[in-house]
Amino acid sequence: MKNIYLSEYSDVFYLEDKNVVLVHWKKYCELEQYRKPLEAALQTIREHSGCNYVADTRDGFEDNPLDTKWVADYFMPKAKEYGCRVIYFIIDRDNSLKEELEGQEKDSASLLEFRYIYGIEEV
Repeated sequence: MKNIYLSEYSDVFYLEDKNVVLVHWKKYCELEQYRKPLEAALQTIREHSGCNYVADTRDGFEDNPLDTKWVADYFMPKAKEYGCRVIYFIIDRDNSLKEELEGQEKDSASLLEFRYIYGIEEV
C-alpha cells in the first residue's frame, strides 16, 4: 500500500496488488477538502493503466450538493477517461449512505460500473 495523500479528512492509498486507488473518508469535509483527495485519486488512476477506484464510506457522511455535482460532472468522467472501469463503495452493514451512493451511481451509471462491498478484500 502506497500513501498518496493524507489529511485529517481522508487518506488516499494505491494498492498495487489490486490496482486500485483507495480513498478512506474519515470525517465531513467539503469543497477543496473534499476535492483534493479525489484529484489525487484521479492522478493515480491516470498513472496506473486499468486502475479502479474504491471509496471507504464506513466513516462517511453526506456530501455537500456542490460536491455531488462536481463528482458527477468532473470526477466520474475523468475517472473513465483515465481508464477506470469500476467504482467500489465499501459500505457499512446498514448502508447508512444508501441514498447518496445510489444517487452517485444513477448520475454516472452510463460511464462506470458500481459495486457495493463490505471490505477491501472483496475487490
